Amino acid sequence: MDANATPSAEQLSDRPAEAQRDPFLASLGERVRSLRARKGLTRRALALASDVSERHLANLELGVGNASVLVLRQVARALDCELVDLLNGEGTDGPEWLLIRELLRGRSDEELRRARLALSELYGQAGPADARSSRIALVGLRGAGKSSLGQLLADELGVPFVELNREIERVAGCGLGEIHNLLGPTAYRRYERRALEETIQLYPDAVIATPGGLVSDPATLNLLLAHCYTVWLRASPQEHMSRVIEQGDLRPMAGNQEAMDDLRRILEGRAAFYGKADLSFDTSGKTLSEAFGGLREALRQQAGI
Repeated sequence: MDANATPSAEQLSDRPAEAQRDPFLASLGERVRSLRARKGLTRRALALASDVSERHLANLELGVGNASVLVLRQVARALDCELVDLLNGEGTDGPEWLLIRELLRGRSDEELRRARLALSELYGQAGPADARSSRIALVGLRGAGKSSLGQLLADELGVPFVELNREIERVAGCGLGEIHNLLGPTAYRRYERRALEETIQLYPDAVIATPGGLVSDPATLNLLLAHCYTVWLRASPQEHMSRVIEQGDLRPMAGNQEAMDDLRRILEGRAAFYGKADLSFDTSGKTLSEAFGGLREALRQQAGI
């Protein structure tokens, strides 16, 4: 056989089983084939459009190719889809999802927010407005003042104060450290969501202090936004760090500059999600008393609480 000729499916299927064993590669190849068929492209046409050889595409579609990220990006562009569609298959699940995604493509953040709220209403995930305002949730990084301000606010309003971290431990039956070290982040997020669901059911009126990373899970964040009036307590990275150290956690002192850089990256990465809160309040440079007074006034003015 000509060394440059494109192998047939039958020839490739005769390769050792080791090369065909990985289920992820097989699934990836199936998605590429499905998307190519939807576009009505032959393999040769896709090769020309993507500037990837037919041999490479044949290997990829049969699940025996080990394509680089750059090659997958070229293929995705030629198929007019996102790279993530090849990797997780969302783009191949059905026409309704594709049509909805196309309607949302290029929309502003405000337009997307309205669409999210409309979908929450449509599918019954949004709580009644009055019930929502009677349950205040505080979000933000550790050191923003969620626990101290949350307790003061709950006392002022005469409602229970709920530390969601404690509820997570109750649901899991063990401490946070054990959950992270023994069960892993996936289990932690599952317990976090269940703890929030139970808190919403148990407390029609409450102030809830949430873990800093809760916004990392879209489903849990949707639940929080739908059932709680949410407040983002903000502070500068320097204040976050100093407050954590004042609380007795000296771990940030090890490699202080590196820890500060990590904290800035985390804050930057989560800021857009924290920003979905109903109210943002900056606690930087304020004493506890000043911060509480400012927060209380902001809640009165903006939410009538």
